[in-house]
Amino acid sequence: MNNPGKIMIFLGIILTVLGIIVSLGSRFGLGKLPGDIYFKKGNFTFYSPLMTTFVLSVLLTLILNLFFRK
Repeated sequence: MNNPGKIMIFLGIILTVLGIIVSLGSRFGLGKLPGDIYFKKGNFTFYSPLMTTFVLSVLLTLILNLFFRK
């Protein structure tokens, strides 16, 4: 996979899949979990999905270990 075009296509597919997971995840409560930081004051809004990131990391680790286990 030394060809830059193939690498860009692969990264595009990964980003598309992650985008679908995140958009579907909002239906199941991802993005609004306890531990996610949301701060709004006036015109300023800060959002940091700490717990959502942790949950997605654990799920992806488990799934990828099932497929790529040696």
